[in-house]
Amino acid sequence: MPDSETYERERIVFEMIKENHDLHHNALIKLIVPQYMAKTTFEKTRDSLLEKEIINVKTQGNKKFYFSTINYEEKLQHRIEHSTNNLFHDLKLQIKRLDTDYLHKDIDEKITLANFILKNLIRTDTGFTILDSYKNPKKTLYRDEHLEIQQLIHHVFQIIQKDKDFEIIFPTIASNLGFSFPQNFIR
Repeated sequence: MPDSETYERERIVFEMIKENHDLHHNALIKLIVPQYMAKTTFEKTRDSLLEKEIINVKTQGNKKFYFSTINYEEKLQHRIEHSTNNLFHDLKLQIKRLDTDYLHKDIDEKITLANFILKNLIRTDTGFTILDSYKNPKKTLYRDEHLEIQQLIHHVFQIIQKDKDFEIIFPTIASNLGFSFPQNFIR
């Protein structure tokens, strides 16, 4: 997970690009390096912004110019929708296979697989929640998907509960999902 330094660096590079869109790559480096960060840090930060499609690059002659992505908010929404739907359908297929495959795995593989699937189901539900909030905060547009995710989570927990190694596996999975609370938390 990125730290505050990463966010600050991305903000600095993005601001410099927005304020100086007429500067080519080398001139931008002179503006940022070494006052704000090292050259390699700038390059990693720029690559991160390009990968996230926050900025784009165009080449004129032998010079590169950076600019902020047009309609970023709309493109981000489409990207979230696309990746959330793809992850949702992939997870449904994985859970179908889980019914038969889970029993034949060793304890560590069971823990890893269950954690992976449960975390991604939660992540997918969060994606649909963000889309609901973005599109219409007063309605749940992805009600069917939320309900199906709830049922899939229940199904995964049923598979875990039926397993012979349940008493070893379940506490580890619950802990990895962040469901371990300090003793004095629950009263």
